[in-house]
Amino acid sequence: MSNIRIAEYILNYRKKHRINQSEFGDLLGVSAFAVSKWEREICYPDIFLLPALSDILGVSTDELLGKIKKDTK
Repeated sequence: MSNIRIAEYILNYRKKHRINQSEFGDLLGVSAFAVSKWEREICYPDIFLLPALSDILGVSTDELLGKIKKDTK
């Protein structure tokens, strides 16, 4: 099982903002079909889209890729 959380973040963002896959794809310059494949974890976005995805979704690229923050206490 993958720790990459891109699918989860995209799906949750779309539901929260009530936009469809086509509208989300337009934000990134990709097709609705690409967004659908990301959400179903068939494939992942191109690495060059990670900064834009991070900005749109309001999370760090580390979070998108499933990096867990370690407690520094």
